[in-house]
Amino acid sequence: MAEQSSETTRDTLRQELPEPLRRDVRLLGVMLGDSLVEYGGRELLDDVERLRHAVIAARRGETGSAEVAALVDSWSLERAEQVARAFTVYFHLTNLAEEHHRIRTLRERDTGDGTVSSSIEAAVAAVRASAGDRIAETIEGLEFRPVFTAHPTEARRRAVVTAIQRISDLLAGLNAGPGVSERAETERRLREEIDLLWRTALRRNTQMDPLDEVRTAMAAFDETIFRVVPRIYRALDAALDPEGTGTRPPRARSYIRFGSWIGGDRDGNPFVTAAVTRDAIMIQAEHVLRALEAVCARVGRELTAHESTTPPSAALRNALAAARTAQPALLAEIVKRSPGEPHRQFLLYAAERVRATRERDADLAYGSPDELLADLRTVQESLAAAGADRQAYGRLQNLVWQVETFGFHLAELEIRQHSELHEKALAEVRAGGALSEMTEEILDTLRVVAWIQSRFGVRACHRYIVSFTRSAEDIANVHALAASLGDHAPTLDVIPLFETGEDLERAPRVLEGMLEIPAVRRRLEETGRRLEVMLGYSDSAKQLGPTSATLRLYDTQEALTAWAADNDVTLTLFHGRGGSLGRGGGPANRAILAQAPGSVAGRFKVTEQGEVIFARYGHPQIARRHVEQVTNAVLLASTGPVQDRARAAAVRFRPLADKISEAAKGAFRSLIETEGFAEWFARVSPLAEIGELRIGSRPARRKAARGLEDLRAIPWVFAWTQTRVNLPGWYGLGSGLAAVSGDGADLAELREAYAAWPLFQSLLDNAEMSLAKSDRAIAARYLALGDRPELTETVLAEYDRTRSLVLAVTGHERLLENRRVLSRAVELRNPYVDALSHLQLRALSALRAGVADDTEREHLEQLLLLSVNGVAAGLQNTG
Repeated sequence: MAEQSSETTRDTLRQELPEPLRRDVRLLGVMLGDSLVEYGGRELLDDVERLRHAVIAARRGETGSAEVAALVDSWSLERAEQVARAFTVYFHLTNLAEEHHRIRTLRERDTGDGTVSSSIEAAVAAVRASAGDRIAETIEGLEFRPVFTAHPTEARRRAVVTAIQRISDLLAGLNAGPGVSERAETERRLREEIDLLWRTALRRNTQMDPLDEVRTAMAAFDETIFRVVPRIYRALDAALDPEGTGTRPPRARSYIRFGSWIGGDRDGNPFVTAAVTRDAIMIQAEHVLRALEAVCARVGRELTAHESTTPPSAALRNALAAARTAQPALLAEIVKRSPGEPHRQFLLYAAERVRATRERDADLAYGSPDELLADLRTVQESLAAAGADRQAYGRLQNLVWQVETFGFHLAELEIRQHSELHEKALAEVRAGGALSEMTEEILDTLRVVAWIQSRFGVRACHRYIVSFTRSAEDIANVHALAASLGDHAPTLDVIPLFETGEDLERAPRVLEGMLEIPAVRRRLEETGRRLEVMLGYSDSAKQLGPTSATLRLYDTQEALTAWAADNDVTLTLFHGRGGSLGRGGGPANRAILAQAPGSVAGRFKVTEQGEVIFARYGHPQIARRHVEQVTNAVLLASTGPVQDRARAAAVRFRPLADKISEAAKGAFRSLIETEGFAEWFARVSPLAEIGELRIGSRPARRKAARGLEDLRAIPWVFAWTQTRVNLPGWYGLGSGLAAVSGDGADLAELREAYAAWPLFQSLLDNAEMSLAKSDRAIAARYLALGDRPELTETVLAEYDRTRSLVLAVTGHERLLENRRVLSRAVELRNPYVDALSHLQLRALSALRAGVADDTEREHLEQLLLLSVNGVAAGLQNTG
């Protein structure tokens, strides 16, 4: 539903495309075209080009949707599938080219001539100006906890992701300026890989299971995260003391801790069992121990300092003597290979002990990561004492940071389950009779948590999240179930998850009740009065609409921050944000700066879901930039001046926001409470078919019921994205803005709020982005499938109202006018997404009308699912 781009606007944006990006897109597009000709003849490429020209002409107003639909309808279903596949592969290649250009841009900005915006260096400078001598205290309290989840929003098969990575490596080689013969060979291999991507099935034919999801996430760790983390710490250390980093004990502490729900989140997913949770942590441990073993061995091999130049300390000599006593044959072999190199000897011995830990060789294995850290620090202190500071605080310090960050478990595995199941399970346990299968499973899960803690330490798995927490009793129930295991009970931090509007409102009262639970009080004493609370963005947005949910979450943050101060509690808010705008997504750094003042306090924990994991952590430089931006925002949001400005703006504009919220909520609830809305939504969208994409192990609904209440937020958002309506990202905002501005007659206060209040600015900017990825003409065709013209009219009228008022308040003449890079990407992609939408509409229209022939239905479903995959790639959004 984005405004129709004029030919001038589109051509201008194309001319603004940086030459290196234009070159890469053209090269990959030509190679794909050649593959199409080789596969299906010139006619296939001609059909793809006909549709491409038709949708661009439609955007320019030179032709209408009916003509484009007629072209699509003229093809056989087999040809339509091939064209859909071509556009989908094109988007995968375009996404890759844009990623490479982003990396190129990051390198170009890092010239050393000035401070890069939103970097750690910029944040440290701002904190130093604000906090002065207290900067060390600020850094000491810094925490970033990204939590990877298995929420099914990564629509690409792993085989497709791997093929794209190979193409990425070849494109990087091509852009590195190879010689003539090397370039020719690289281009040949690039053509080979693009041809293979074209011939690879783009969607899964088998359902993923939870351990598939665990292994998929491990790719981000293996390829990026493990290597990037020490670079981020080094950047912080350099920002704190540019001259001394690498030659002194670090000023930067390891402040990042990864978490995971993959293999631990069983809310509504019967496939995540206690056995799966145990296997998940073992897979994680295998990956991190292999990585630590490799780095420890490499650092050891490279540390060739001789004892004549770098004498060992007494502590290191004693450690080597103890090792010789415990493992004489192993030490003799190491010494034989490294004569006169005691530091090298001990690190190679440590690498062997890490290997033994992975292989569960008890005689040689480390008992905990703390033991490994002690050994590494023994080497480090010995080197420093011998004057080898660069050896002590260079690559060896990087390894220390990696062990501190990842331990032997990689990511802290978190358990999640629905509050209702705990209540039923506890009643059965207390009744003393036979236990149901579900109750046994809950108790088995708690036993596995205890086993993980005995194997890897409490830190590896101690958080138990209770979905749909409504009272303190929901928290007490989990503690009581754990206590029923007696001596086999795990140590637990039970975390309430507040998801609905009502639950968010009562959150402070629930926390007040939690203080009366003995197990909670005990944990507060053990942890220095630290407490964690999770806020759900998805269900509140589905219930209240995006505008009211945003404000309700802000109110909850404000209330919980005040409660924590009153009760001397160090509170961490865990933000359950999705990747899409309709589920709390959007730029993470802007979202952090829009949080309630005082609620961040140097700590930020957030879910990283589905396609977001690979978008943010799939490449080392992009991962580093993302974490630096988050760190920058967390530090800035915790400074006095930023909080004071946000607090003043909130006080000034809150009455205005409340009026907007009331009208926006009314419009949203009126729509979804319309009789027959759920059935209409199912008809106008590919909601029912999305499950066939097999993009995750979890069912689309928590229960068998077919209403909106039990529909998960991901398919709700995913389906609206496919229809090009993007309703969850903006619906109701227009009514809210109209209610306070006299339908746009008086915009002065709204414009002041947009300029001064980060929360309001974030709300409008996210809605603007959602609108830009929509298309009114195509959306109207989808909505017409429901045969409810009054609902179609309501949705389109709210779209027109929202778009008009968002542009008026922001002062923009067109959507995303102030965000040139994003605007260019969206504007240039939209026609190609249109092509896939027209192909999807052909399939969806036929399926909704009813198809008697089984073969034809199968082809239509295949076309529909191919187009769903392609639209997701084109918009770079699923759920």
